[in-house]
Amino acid sequence: MTATRTAGPSGSAAGRRRPGGGSSGTSRPRSGVRQRSDSARGHIRAWLSRPLTSFHLVVTIAALLTVLGLVMVLSASSVSAYAVDGSAYSMFTRQAIFTAVGVVGFYLAMRIPPTWLRAAARPLVAISILMLVLVLIPGIGTLSQGTRGWFSVGGLSFQPSEFAKVTFAIWGAHVLATLPPNRRDPRQVLVPLLPVAMVIFVLIVLQPDLGQTVAVATILMALLWYGGLSLRLFLTASGGLGLAAIALGLAAGYRSARIQSWLNPSADPEGAGYQSRQALFSLADGGWFGRGLGQSRAKWSYLPNAHNDFIFAIIGEELGVIGCIAVLALFGLLVFAGMRIAMRSIDPFLRLLSATLTVWMVSQVVINVGYVVGLLPVTGLQLPMISAGGTSTAITLGALGLLANAARHEPEAVAALQQGGDGRFGRLLRLPAPTSAVSRVPREMPMPFGMPALPRIEITRGERPVSRAAGSGRVSSPRAGRTTYSDRPRPRQGGTTRRR
Repeated sequence: MTATRTAGPSGSAAGRRRPGGGSSGTSRPRSGVRQRSDSARGHIRAWLSRPLTSFHLVVTIAALLTVLGLVMVLSASSVSAYAVDGSAYSMFTRQAIFTAVGVVGFYLAMRIPPTWLRAAARPLVAISILMLVLVLIPGIGTLSQGTRGWFSVGGLSFQPSEFAKVTFAIWGAHVLATLPPNRRDPRQVLVPLLPVAMVIFVLIVLQPDLGQTVAVATILMALLWYGGLSLRLFLTASGGLGLAAIALGLAAGYRSARIQSWLNPSADPEGAGYQSRQALFSLADGGWFGRGLGQSRAKWSYLPNAHNDFIFAIIGEELGVIGCIAVLALFGLLVFAGMRIAMRSIDPFLRLLSATLTVWMVSQVVINVGYVVGLLPVTGLQLPMISAGGTSTAITLGALGLLANAARHEPEAVAALQQGGDGRFGRLLRLPAPTSAVSRVPREMPMPFGMPALPRIEITRGERPVSRAAGSGRVSSPRAGRTTYSDRPRPRQGGTTRRR
């Protein structure tokens, strides 16, 4: 039988069509593009499937934000530091000292077993409340810019409200993780958290510091949301906190002036609205690619607090829109890493803590960038890891260390680390391998209510079977090379365990 081949309209081979529709001359490059795209997606999926991807993400983001913050603080503070102290490096030196302290805290936070962290939750929150009380006493606390919220020793200042935010998140995650799953009374969520939160609110308002009050409120709402509070009660609590924030904002004259200048920027351009106006000028002056690192004109006393609250405007002026997008992309990656850790953890405490810390950090970014670009009223919250602020930088680095610690307790990471799969970076840090993916919690507690029960997770790593207890669940090896994690509690003696 002879096959007949029909030519295209032009009668040439170039006009022949393939079954897919495109001509042979145009299908090859498209196929190559698809192959490269599929290959890139395959590499990304393979990288994301690695057991220590979350850990490496957090460490890399922390390192990049630390370096960027030091560079921008040096650039934004050199003029004002020289005018005040006679040295362009004085503010940068203080920031570098606290950054070094934060790096040590980051490393120690990675080494702390979650069981130790849970055991220290109550003492830590009690110490933070005690410090908030002491800082209000004249002669002990230091008054700066109308706020009595610092301890000053040897030229260095410590802000206890920054410490209180992290300790409250740790304590709240611990309390919610110990609640029994069968009791869905909302009072069990509200009663432990609200009284302690109200005490912290009152002590910070007495300083007064509205920005830190908003940050603690964000942590409280994150704990209530991820703790499983019903939507109706969550919206009610959110509305109450919102009304309280508005009342506090209108209570003081300078806060009310900030809100009025935000609602009507042209009302007082040389007074309450001066900072916001100059910040917008700085952003507009930078354009797409910026004036160049160190070439800001706003830092020459045109923009107050350029090195602190409004450092994002200096980033926009010196590095342009591209620099601003890069900074926001780093924080976006941090959100991805933090939520990934929370979703992949089988320990309810680590799930709650990771999600809460991530929400706290990203909320500060949203608020800071929001008032710099004019979308929100000025609250004084700093840009985490970027703004000049010793205590904020050190505490935030410690919180990132806790995130990295939680990443090392993901089930896949535990399996890999127990088999010596920490790699060169892990061996360099000399971090201890986690012994369990679940911290010690009451045997009756599989998940805090509102958090769905986790299915059985199977991870294939190598060819050696692994069998080890993991909290209330089990790590078994039904066949070579396969490790199975289960959050189902073990049957109690004399009874059976109901399958969920």
